[in-house]
Amino acid sequence: MFSDRNLVLAAGSLSLAMIVATVTLAPDRTDSDVPTTYSSGSGGAKAVYLLLEASRYRVKRWERPLRDLPLAPSTLILAEPEGFPTFDERVALERFAQRGSTVIATGVSGGSFLLGRRIVEDPAAGSTWSRLSARSPSAVTRAAPEIALALRAYWDAQAFAMPLYGDGDKVRVVKYESGNGEIFWWASATPLTNAGVREPGNLEFVLASIGGPERPVLFDEYFHGHRNSPSATFADGPLKWFGSQLALAAVAVLVTFVRRSGPVVAAPPESRLSPLEFVRSLGSLYRQAGAATVAVGVATDQFRYQLTRKLGMSSKASADDIELAARNRWNVDGLGIGDLLRACDGAREELDLSERAALKLTRALWEQSRKLDLSTGTAREHV
Repeated sequence: MFSDRNLVLAAGSLSLAMIVATVTLAPDRTDSDVPTTYSSGSGGAKAVYLLLEASRYRVKRWERPLRDLPLAPSTLILAEPEGFPTFDERVALERFAQRGSTVIATGVSGGSFLLGRRIVEDPAAGSTWSRLSARSPSAVTRAAPEIALALRAYWDAQAFAMPLYGDGDKVRVVKYESGNGEIFWWASATPLTNAGVREPGNLEFVLASIGGPERPVLFDEYFHGHRNSPSATFADGPLKWFGSQLALAAVAVLVTFVRRSGPVVAAPPESRLSPLEFVRSLGSLYRQAGAATVAVGVATDQFRYQLTRKLGMSSKASADDIELAARNRWNVDGLGIGDLLRACDGAREELDLSERAALKLTRALWEQSRKLDLSTGTAREHV
């Protein structure tokens, strides 16, 4: 049993370990390969964000749920979002596009989870970048006849959309209309990344997909873990680990308080033998001593005492008197109490009484006691 001091020390040690693990293992989003506008790593999207901002585009980091998207036409960029959106978030995104906005979703997560389209993952081809040529004439393909893209997935041919870029029989970039707006899907976010935007044609491709600077451009950060709400900040940030540590310390304090303030209960004495072990031990002693008559005598005396007490008679009454009283008491015949008592009295005088005979008599006494409910104090009238 832990003492109160050991409990508090254990909780403190575990809290310290959680703090160290949080500081050590927490990812550095400012230098990660996630295509977020906060990352300056090769896979981040900070360069494109700053470039658009310097070019007088009305860019903004979107850190709120999709249901709060603006009503005015805008361009929303979902660069390989993380996590699974809810049904309401999908509906909100569809309504946003139908009001005349543009949605650019990239990767398997952007196409499958948010757009609800069937996207086929292609991990073998996505390990390197490839040059893709235009498939269909459009304003985007005229601005960038070729682009560089990591081929991590391809569009399912059964889903209708205008193919913009592809390789072989696989389509890597598509566009389709949704109400008054349009939706783009890219196989990866390579053109938006700090390293990929330098490739020939990629910057022109990004600018043509976004459109002119007259409409706002929203870079989604909500699905990258940057959420502008207290509950989301607590759930996704380091505060949840701090809260877990406080909860652990509170539990430790509560346990120590309960141990000191609860009622004092004496510990039950430990029994060396269970009831069944006691019965077996006692039976073994009777067998070794050859005392079958003793077992019959004990059972007979107990039965006689309970029966005469219920009948209001002396325990020394004869078997005939007891049988007569029982017959008059319960107004029944054939109880066999007298014969049973006489047989038990005779067995007590036999020195060589067998175990089988003793067991038969004690069992008959128990059955008769059960029928008469001698242990409860009331007899069954239908015996």
